[in-house]
Amino acid sequence: MIVLAATPIGNLGDASRRLVETLSNATVVAAEDTRTAIHLMRALGIENRPRLIALHEHNERAKAAEVVELARDQDVIVLTDAGMPAISDPGFPLVEAAAAAGVTVTALPGPSAVLMALAVSGLPTDRFTFEGFPTRKPGERRRAFEALAGEQRTMVFFESPHRLGDTLADMAAGFGGSRRAAVCRELTKLYEEVERGPLDALVEWAADGVRGEICIVVAGASGSVDEVSLEDGVRLVLERVAAGTRMKEASAAVADATGLSKRDLYEGALAAR
Repeated sequence: MIVLAATPIGNLGDASRRLVETLSNATVVAAEDTRTAIHLMRALGIENRPRLIALHEHNERAKAAEVVELARDQDVIVLTDAGMPAISDPGFPLVEAAAAAGVTVTALPGPSAVLMALAVSGLPTDRFTFEGFPTRKPGERRRAFEALAGEQRTMVFFESPHRLGDTLADMAAGFGGSRRAAVCRELTKLYEEVERGPLDALVEWAADGVRGEICIVVAGASGSVDEVSLEDGVRLVLERVAAGTRMKEASAAVADATGLSKRDLYEGALAAR
């Protein structure tokens, strides 16, 4: 079978006993980076030296069939550099191929940056969506956030620290500067930090640069017309226009997110300019 094994996201002490036992007895390990896998096993005091297969984003589709065939006769342990394989990491094409071939897939649960960020964010956890890394292209990123403006579930994103400021600014334009959010960095590590507040405030906080591994958690849209006045809706439209969105498109997006009239928003924004 194929065993997706979650590994620590920063603190080695989070490695489970099952992970140590499984790696101690493994004969084949498919790893995102074989050097990282070797380092992890050494750090955990594991003397076993299984066969290592490189399985990363550039070769996983080509390698999937080979690994699936190996897994028919023996357990293949799948590791990524941190966290759970297949969650914004290599693994999905392999699981897809295994399912199609009738090969069993299981997992060793463990650390997850997505779930930890959600849990500590202070935002609703009953319903959420994981959006992965936003696109690097500014125009596409702004349009993606505008498309998500009406999403009522809490949203979790990954982001590079080098793009954090721009991404938060685009989020403020797409979701509205008053939308609640949390930036979680260096989770489980020595300098773990969670900064909470409206997106406008987080843009200012990140202006001087932020280091480390980053998760962004954003509250979903309220879904209630009564909670957003026309005046607030017009302000959201103007924020989007200032960020480069056409007024007609900005009015439509805010209308979808708030339930307010698109015509009223458009006319209000024209009058306010």
